[in-house]
Amino acid sequence: MKKLLALLLALAMVFSMAACTSSNEPAAEPTPDDGGEGEAAAYSVAMITDYGDITDESFNQATYEACKAFSDANGLKFNYYKPAGDSTAERVAMIEAAIADGFNVVVCPGYAFGEALTECSVTYPDVKFIALDVSAGDLAGLSTIPDNLFSAVYQEEQCGFMAGYAAVALGYKHLGYLGGMAVPSVVRFGNGYIQGADLAAKELGIDGVTLEYVYGNQFFGDADITSYMDTWYQTNGVEVVFACGGGIWTSAAEAAAKVGGKVIGVDVDQSKTIDAYGAGMTVTSAMKGLKATVNTLLTELVLNDNWSAYGGQIMTLGLVSGTDVEANYTQIPYDTTQWADSFTQDDYVALVGRIFSGEISIDGSQDEFVPSTITLNRYDNIK
Repeated sequence: MKKLLALLLALAMVFSMAACTSSNEPAAEPTPDDGGEGEAAAYSVAMITDYGDITDESFNQATYEACKAFSDANGLKFNYYKPAGDSTAERVAMIEAAIADGFNVVVCPGYAFGEALTECSVTYPDVKFIALDVSAGDLAGLSTIPDNLFSAVYQEEQCGFMAGYAAVALGYKHLGYLGGMAVPSVVRFGNGYIQGADLAAKELGIDGVTLEYVYGNQFFGDADITSYMDTWYQTNGVEVVFACGGGIWTSAAEAAAKVGGKVIGVDVDQSKTIDAYGAGMTVTSAMKGLKATVNTLLTELVLNDNWSAYGGQIMTLGLVSGTDVEANYTQIPYDTTQWADSFTQDDYVALVGRIFSGEISIDGSQDEFVPSTITLNRYDNIK
């Protein structure tokens, strides 16, 4: 027994000496899941999808990729949560699940989060909420925007204008606009599209440009809307349709594929998804700078400790450079637009410069824009 006690005491002394020795060694570098060090370690990022998935080639995917890239680069804990259904209750449930899991920065893309953010931003004042494309109208339940909430909205008329100008400059004379529902952002996209096409026709001396304009009155494609688009492409001779509003673009793409027609994407660079219906189908996309917004806000919060410059605000984002077109929050894709001699990348940069300088003024109101050069045919809702 004495020998056993002596052995145990000896082992205890060894472990004690080892502990004292290791305490003087540098600590191991934390893994990304540890949350990093310093100020960054205080934050962890969760992204909630609206009612789609992170492979939607639109708002959810762009937001997810931006959040993940920033988190990976800066050693932050990150995860995304997908609601079980398309309802405020399901979105609130996922926000609360993220908070229960310890996430204190929650990123929410799309107007559908309006009611959920109205509730959760007040209930969880210690959590920072970054909202993308959630307007004051979507947050109507808040008398003031809480300090822990920031939302970015965009000047859709600018990228809509770029898409319309590009379409006409690239040689398309019979255009279409298929909007989802006539909500403010979709209306601004459409008005910008009309203005861009109109100015291009005027400046370039192109006669006979016609633009057909309709709303589907829903944010998804179906057989009825595809049939309507079939008539546009096959009977009316429409060459390219700007499909703007959730998944309604699928009906334009299905109809275009039957006759070799073209489509203009929206919100993000949709060329990969649209071109799955037919190679080279996408002319361009009217893009919002979702990834740039996420990167800016997370940088300001996590790295610069500058949330106070953004919290409690809804900011309208647009052009920030007349020369670096990819830095702007409204743009068309520099790499995948179907450029031609009639409208080159240099021509696009020059166009952006003219908008940025104020030489070109784009009407951002929701009033129906009346063109001076092209023929505009407006129709009632499809459904």
